[in-house]
Amino acid sequence: MPGLVLLVPGGTGQLGRDLVALSGGDVEVRAPGSAELDLTQAGAVVEAIATIAKYARESGKRPVVVNAAAYTAVDAAESEEERAFALNVDGPRVLAAACSSRNVPLVHVSTDYVFAGDADRPYEPEDALAPRTAYGRTKAAGEDAVLGSGARAWIVRTAWLYGMGGGNFVKTMARLEQERETVSVVDDQHGSPTWSADLASGLLELATRIVSDEAPEHKVLHGAGGGETTWHGFAKAIFTELGADPERVLPCASAEFPGPAPRPAYSVLSDASWRAAGLTPLRPWEEALHEFMTVNAGSLRTG
Repeated sequence: MPGLVLLVPGGTGQLGRDLVALSGGDVEVRAPGSAELDLTQAGAVVEAIATIAKYARESGKRPVVVNAAAYTAVDAAESEEERAFALNVDGPRVLAAACSSRNVPLVHVSTDYVFAGDADRPYEPEDALAPRTAYGRTKAAGEDAVLGSGARAWIVRTAWLYGMGGGNFVKTMARLEQERETVSVVDDQHGSPTWSADLASGLLELATRIVSDEAPEHKVLHGAGGGETTWHGFAKAIFTELGADPERVLPCASAEFPGPAPRPAYSVLSDASWRAAGLTPLRPWEEALHEFMTVNAGSLRTG
């Protein structure tokens, strides 16, 4: 198999950092942050795709773009939908068009928020989209823009992402465990925690399949941690991994923490499409969390 070069817009976020960690051997990862590659600047996007395509051609490697750039501030998007639209729709549309013009495959990362969040079984890729937030609406529109661009493109939806880069639920719980005697966490929202390192490995496997002419037939896939839990159950597991008493995590209802954007009550993503594509399933969320905490507990305690 020829070498692989990934261009990862949004590369300084938690997913981008974990993709960079996979660089080595036949895999090269270029991961510019928004300061270096702003998807709202069309000229810069076109130039970046032209550059990576030229480099791949001259070096004998195969290029793939993995778009990890997004506006992800769910509550703020309710009052900044125009900005969210620019980053989550216009940017991916330009990126996909540039990829199409240079015949560079694109993997676009999306979210569980494109669904209504009122299901009673794990969501499949073909389920109807019904976003209830500005963030979800812009991400759904971004999917449409990518899939309608003519590019060789795949959508990978994920959920409840955490890692060592940026802010996330695991880091917040680790901080609160040190600061408070008890912590109240909602127990009426269900999802699938996903370690960004596991998702990064899955995206690399997908990219490898694409350049090896074994690309999945289905264009929308779900890549999330196996199994499901609530935020309350997730928090208790984090406390346990920290060696703290999980009973310090108290259950509460979402209504006790109202915000500008409603959170989905149920956003578990089925991995049936991922398995059907022949891709390695992401680990059960408990197993992934245990390894993450084993590796990073010291940093979380001092951070």
